[in-house]
Amino acid sequence: MVTLLTKIFIRDSQNTSSPAVRQAYGMLCGTVGIVLNLLLFAGKFFAGLLSGSIAITADAFNNLSDAGSSIITLIGFRMAGQKPDPGHPFGHGRIEYISGFLVSLLILVMALELIKNSVEKILHPQELTFSPVIVVILAVSILVKCYMALYNARIGRQIDSAAMKATATDSLSDMLATTVVLAATLTAHYTKLSIDGYCGVLVGLFILYAGFQAARDTLNPLLGQAPDPAFVKQIEEIVMSYDTILGIHDLIVHNYGPGRVLISLHAEVSADGNLLKLHDTIDLAEHRLHSELGCSAVIHMDPVCIHDEQTQRLKIMAQHVLSTIDERLTLHDFRIVTGPTHTNLIFDVVTPYDFDYSDAGLCELINRRLKEQDASYCAVIEVDKQML
Repeated sequence: MVTLLTKIFIRDSQNTSSPAVRQAYGMLCGTVGIVLNLLLFAGKFFAGLLSGSIAITADAFNNLSDAGSSIITLIGFRMAGQKPDPGHPFGHGRIEYISGFLVSLLILVMALELIKNSVEKILHPQELTFSPVIVVILAVSILVKCYMALYNARIGRQIDSAAMKATATDSLSDMLATTVVLAATLTAHYTKLSIDGYCGVLVGLFILYAGFQAARDTLNPLLGQAPDPAFVKQIEEIVMSYDTILGIHDLIVHNYGPGRVLISLHAEVSADGNLLKLHDTIDLAEHRLHSELGCSAVIHMDPVCIHDEQTQRLKIMAQHVLSTIDERLTLHDFRIVTGPTHTNLIFDVVTPYDFDYSDAGLCELINRRLKEQDASYCAVIEVDKQML
């Protein structure tokens, strides 16, 4: 159904890198979600009244909250699609993450309320009424939620949307929850065991877990998570495809929402190269990053000496010293300044976030190891953190 609606209502639907197309997908899925969840709420609420089951009634109101979540998702996509303005020069894309987080909060609130009501049902059990109509409603609900989970997950991956992925997770947890409710209904009818309240608690825990997962997935981009390794690899492949670029470092990825990514990096080039030609190469790399990855790129050019034998010899020595401390340590921007009494070795050291030494302690240790090689060596070090 969603595939058919996509072909009818979304022009150029395959161009998912377009903000307009992404917004259209979000609006369409949000509208479909509202309609389906309202229908499920009506059916389950009727089944809950008919049977007297707290688990079915709670599951019905969970679907009502899902309809509210779909409204938030729809509004979020609408607002995220607004063009940049003077107050928000990078656009409003992060609103999509905020809407996904609000969906997560609704999931958590409904889960806690469900657990509370289910505990009361355990303490004060009531006999349930059984009807084939109830079984049919719950079975149809499971199939509908399975379908919603599948299309939300597929479109979430297709347009790389955290909000859509959160909605897919919610739909999957709803499907599992309704399956438990159906099992409880059948068990109560055929065995006379009153497990309605216990199943309600189990459903609540399912939903609670899904809410935490969805909240984490939508908060991480807002907090500034590490870039996707596959995205970093694409950046490296594009920039390093130019022979005059010798290496890259200090890559920073700023995520202002899907399709609104700004990156900056340093590219090492030979200090002996033609400045105008090197600058032209840097421009070409920036344009390719924009056209192929859809991101704005700023590349800083770092000249390095590759033909000076003393510089290369001391660089190899410094790399060896770092490897004796930790194999994960790397260096870049290496250069030397010689004088009558000492030689400055100037470079940046890249450390992982779980590194044991403090920055000051590491610099002191490297200096000590270098002076063991030659007392005239003095290291001038800048410590960077590894992006991945």
